[in-house]
Amino acid sequence: MVRTRESEYKPLSFSTTMRNPERIVDFLNCILPYEGQLLSNSVIEQVAINLIRNKLYCPVYINRTPRLKAILDSDENFDISDAKEIMEHSPQNHKEAGFEKGWPSRFDTWYKLSMEFGFIYYEMNKPIEISTTGHMLIDALNETPKNDEKIRSVFLNALMKYQTNNPFRKNANANAPLPLLLQVIRLLKNDDDENNAGVFRKELSLLICWPDNDAVSLYNKIKEIRRAYRYNYGDEIIYETCLQILNATDEQRNRFRMNQITGEAVDEFIRKMRITGIVSLRGNGRFLDFNYFELDKINYILDNYSTYETYTEKYSYFKYMGEIDSNILAVRKVEKATIDNVKIKTLNQWAHDYSKEDIIKELHIVCGKTESKNDVLRIIDKPTRLEFLTSVALKQNFEGLEVYPNYHVDDEGLPTFTASGGMADIECFDDESNPLVEVTLMCARNQATNEVPAITRHLQEAISKYPDKIVFTMLVAPSIHADTVYMTEFSKSHYKVDILPLTIAEFIANISSNKHIIDMLPK
Repeated sequence: MVRTRESEYKPLSFSTTMRNPERIVDFLNCILPYEGQLLSNSVIEQVAINLIRNKLYCPVYINRTPRLKAILDSDENFDISDAKEIMEHSPQNHKEAGFEKGWPSRFDTWYKLSMEFGFIYYEMNKPIEISTTGHMLIDALNETPKNDEKIRSVFLNALMKYQTNNPFRKNANANAPLPLLLQVIRLLKNDDDENNAGVFRKELSLLICWPDNDAVSLYNKIKEIRRAYRYNYGDEIIYETCLQILNATDEQRNRFRMNQITGEAVDEFIRKMRITGIVSLRGNGRFLDFNYFELDKINYILDNYSTYETYTEKYSYFKYMGEIDSNILAVRKVEKATIDNVKIKTLNQWAHDYSKEDIIKELHIVCGKTESKNDVLRIIDKPTRLEFLTSVALKQNFEGLEVYPNYHVDDEGLPTFTASGGMADIECFDDESNPLVEVTLMCARNQATNEVPAITRHLQEAISKYPDKIVFTMLVAPSIHADTVYMTEFSKSHYKVDILPLTIAEFIANISSNKHIIDMLPK
């Protein structure tokens, strides 16, 4: 008989291996061919081969083998024999309950969060099942252009239902984090002494460790800390308070690290909450608040999910999570002009408040492998962050240039998703020209096929729309593939359009040395 480990009070910690919707869908796509089949070690091996072939999981053996490292750095996928070689030389020293040690347990770590969110259900020797919301997520990201509203709705559906003590976790903390957060924000905003402030970033550690669904008690604890310290205290204060809330034993005090409770878990909590589209960052990332563009959805959640049915059986919980609540599918009714005004105001504010050197440093960070230390930027997904920073850099460096980015924003004007397909990432206007700017983090050969045809179409449309303006496009990426250069030259000769492929270093050098954006065109 297998002994079941007792639940314990511990901090909520979302998986950091699945930070964005695209990654979750990529993993779901690799298991989709096996939907309905009984989960076995053989199926797990095939799924692992799919993930490795598509470079979604890259064991260190690849980097130690020059031939495989060359494929990894190219736009080619590994073939089946490569994937099997990689698996053979990458034994997984990993064990999860209900799965054999090794690759079967690694499989569980890949898909566990998707199962908690209700996208997929699996058990050994049981049929693999992808839910309604799982299929909706796959479909939304595979649409052309991808359906950002549907993606937000799927994650909102998951997170408004999500329970910390769900049967997939051994956590005694019994609450629904998103509705609890919304309740506390409402209590604080109804408190005249709090000047309409939301939840302070450091106070999120309390929510992550909170043992129950009592929003009033959590609100009172926040008030107690604010009376004692206001917002001026170190991580040690909130960390010690959280350990007391958890009734942490000496062993748990050693296990629950301060940088987890006050740093990693908080950042990941904010990322997950912002995927829903209903929360905003305010005060340079210091406060989490309602996104008033989505107030109807917020009120619906507060009215219908502040109390909820709990589940002890995994499959019943999965069925609850995997069904869509159609009431949160409604598209927001905010005027586009209102959204655009907020977006441009925030863009101009960042261009004013941050130095050119600050933005250049962040551009290098987002195109590299280091992590930003900026409280706002570090929780914005990198592709979206690149669009935002590029827009700020353009605004800072060219006087008289109007910059209109097409990324999606919250009511604070901060980006939540990249620009939708069918339009340029960034549109610019001055007296002489109408430049378009496209940015991408892709650097392999697919950079050319994914970007240049769409850019060419956008350029042709813009030339027709603005016949009296000089129209061209800059394509900015960490590095530019040779095929991209070739395809831009073909577009120039065949379609008479100007596309400037620029590495991030070349982009920075050009905007720093030219007075007008039109000067970047080759003479």
